[in-house]
Amino acid sequence: MRTPRAIVTLAAAAVLGAAGGAAVVGVTGDGGSTRTVLEPAQTQPQQVSVADSSGGLSAKQVYDLAKDSVVFISAHVTEQGQSGEATGSGFVVSRDGYIVTNAHVVGGASTVSVKIGDRKTQQAEVVGTDESTDIALLKVDGAGDLKPLQLGDSSKLEVGDATFAIGNPFGLDRTLTTGVVSALDRHITAPNGFSIDGVVQTDAPINPGNSGGPLLDAQGKVIGVNSQILTGSSTSEGNVGIGFAAPSNTVRNVVEQLREHGSVKHAYLGVQMGATESGSGALVGAVTPGGPAADAGLRAGDVIVAFDGHAVGSPDALSSLVNAKQVGDSVELTVRRGGAEQKLTVTLGEQPASTATAGAQPQQQGDPQMPADPFGQADPHGQQSDPYGQGGGQQADPGQGQGGQQQIDPRDLLEQLIP
Repeated sequence: MRTPRAIVTLAAAAVLGAAGGAAVVGVTGDGGSTRTVLEPAQTQPQQVSVADSSGGLSAKQVYDLAKDSVVFISAHVTEQGQSGEATGSGFVVSRDGYIVTNAHVVGGASTVSVKIGDRKTQQAEVVGTDESTDIALLKVDGAGDLKPLQLGDSSKLEVGDATFAIGNPFGLDRTLTTGVVSALDRHITAPNGFSIDGVVQTDAPINPGNSGGPLLDAQGKVIGVNSQILTGSSTSEGNVGIGFAAPSNTVRNVVEQLREHGSVKHAYLGVQMGATESGSGALVGAVTPGGPAADAGLRAGDVIVAFDGHAVGSPDALSSLVNAKQVGDSVELTVRRGGAEQKLTVTLGEQPASTATAGAQPQQQGDPQMPADPFGQADPHGQQSDPYGQGGGQQADPGQGQGGQQQIDPRDLLEQLIP
């Protein structure tokens, strides 16, 4: 099975010489504050001399706009008694020195150094990391007036839109590659085993060392943070035209919380969900014992048709509705059980630190189109593992369901959530 890989570059520390090397850093892949911390980018040129066919900036213009905001990141790591250096990418999001990158680039690092554009290298502080989205926020002091990149609106992306990736593949700083949005709403696995939803797929060449760098649109705005690639084999690390970027709208919420609090709290329902045969609503495949959904009386086999007054058209729609809420919010669920609808009130909890602490096994590293089976059994159709960060627990009875409703095995009910 092809394996998505984190795209940091690892180098052995000089003291190890040729014999030693750092082990590969862990593979990767909201409530929000009201305070806006991301500053607008510098004004774009009014006269566009060479534009692409869609009327956007040319590749050269996008590069000129963004190159001085792209960051080369070096993280000193120690694993199993050996020291090494992981290198990746990042980008400036404020004039006073805040930098976005991937959590897996700086995770476990004792020191982090950054080189912004063509400036000299300096030390950076890790303000906070969020392993559920694989996003980290760094801060440098005394860097002077920096040029931030502006975050775009990832919800407005369409397949075929132009994309531009700038980063440091294999240590080659500020490398530009180009492509298009290949697909939307993909799912990749975060470092803590939860799923990152709404991911942007691109064919812009992304390689080891691009992790944490910006994926830009034809206006020079960041539409995603490059996080993973799909390789041709378990031994290959190079690009095969399939890369994944965490969407900018998710990044915006996470960065605001990291700057304000140093951590991120994600709302948590406590269920595993799948698609229904009718294609409407979200089927409850399992309920986490002691979780918010269990406390509210939700049962395996229920179908959630509305959340806080909003119709639930699919499991992905429910995921977005939950993510838009805050920990501690009370919401009304409309569920279909035994042919009848009823109302339940649930108080959303805080997402656990990992799927292991949520009562479910972490999603295994694998092809994003063939996620791990949440019931521990391989399935050729590919089951989506816990797409809401809701772990484990009670499974739907494969025989007689609640309220006398006949059920089939939940492995058959849980349909592939990724096209």
